[in-house]
Amino acid sequence: MNTSLPTDTQKSLYHTSRRIIKSLKAKADAKRTRAEVIADWMTGALGSIRFLVLNVIWFFSWIIINTGLVPGIPPFDPYPFGLLTTTVSLEAIILAIFVLMSQNRAERVDDLREEIDLQVDIITERELTKLIKMTEILMEKNGIDVSRDAELQDMIKPTNLENIERSLEKQVMEKIS
Repeated sequence: MNTSLPTDTQKSLYHTSRRIIKSLKAKADAKRTRAEVIADWMTGALGSIRFLVLNVIWFFSWIIINTGLVPGIPPFDPYPFGLLTTTVSLEAIILAIFVLMSQNRAERVDDLREEIDLQVDIITERELTKLIKMTEILMEKNGIDVSRDAELQDMIKPTNLENIERSLEKQVMEKIS
């Protein structure tokens, strides 16, 4: 007996779950502030090989000009390139802020996904426990004694989420200390 889902049903479930996952990101993107939209754009545009190449060309040109190697162009920022150092520092600060803004927003979306995963996992655990209990009942009705199966008896008991949470908190606090 084939107990797998028909291919069309599998595809439908897959596409539905993909659509849900995409919609989480789409909803988060729709709620972005103007500053977050700009930060995401800046992070995308400035975190590219194109921007790296432009920076290398810009800084290389700056240094060549200011070491007096280009005839007809007087150095405007002679060695040790104080203006270049200031410019690079300001660029780094601004870029770091944009990256942090994008990362913070991405972290909020990830936190939401993680919370959804946790809730789905809790529901799934309850459903599986119920299925195991139903299987045990069917086995007993068919004359199969499962009362001595300690592992099965453990599986039938609902998971105590509070105990797991306390245990994990304790482990985290021990690790911090």
